[in-house]
Amino acid sequence: MAKKPKSDGEPIIVKKYANRRLYNTSSSSYITLDDLAGMVRENIEFQVLDAKTGDDITHSILTQIIMDEEAQGEQMLPISFLRQLISMYGNSMQAMMPSYLEASMQNFRENQSKIREAFEKGISNTPLAKIHETNMAMMRGVADAFMPNGPGRVAEKPKGQSEGDEIAALREQMAAMQKKLDELGK
Repeated sequence: MAKKPKSDGEPIIVKKYANRRLYNTSSSSYITLDDLAGMVRENIEFQVLDAKTGDDITHSILTQIIMDEEAQGEQMLPISFLRQLISMYGNSMQAMMPSYLEASMQNFRENQSKIREAFEKGISNTPLAKIHETNMAMMRGVADAFMPNGPGRVAEKPKGQSEGDEIAALREQMAAMQKKLDELGK
């Protein structure tokens, strides 16, 4: 299938031809999107170039792999997440989303074994709860950067408040923050 990146650290170049075929220049062979997905899982760096124009189309190819994965097997991306992600296009938070999502995924990957343990033992009082707290702290930081004393600030959980009440309160705060950001963006 694929070779490791060249010794100089350069990614493998894959060319995409008009007939939708992908050509791995390192192994001098045609490959599929499944092969590229395998390369991602093996942490093999690659770059996909349009064979005719030379444009870097890696982003669209990776997006296509995600679409294919979602269509073929168990879906990983919940509809509510996809709706929220789509709603971020064109609003004032769009520029912040890539770095936030990347940091969240990096945090998740770094703590993957702890997360697996958490699911095996049950979620409360585990590293997963701490990861959730870290992600919420990141969101509070983003909110505080735009509205230091505004609705983005998450209040302390009152005693006796249920998890569902806390989530509802956070949703209300996020909606208020989004409304304020959209108004600022006009």
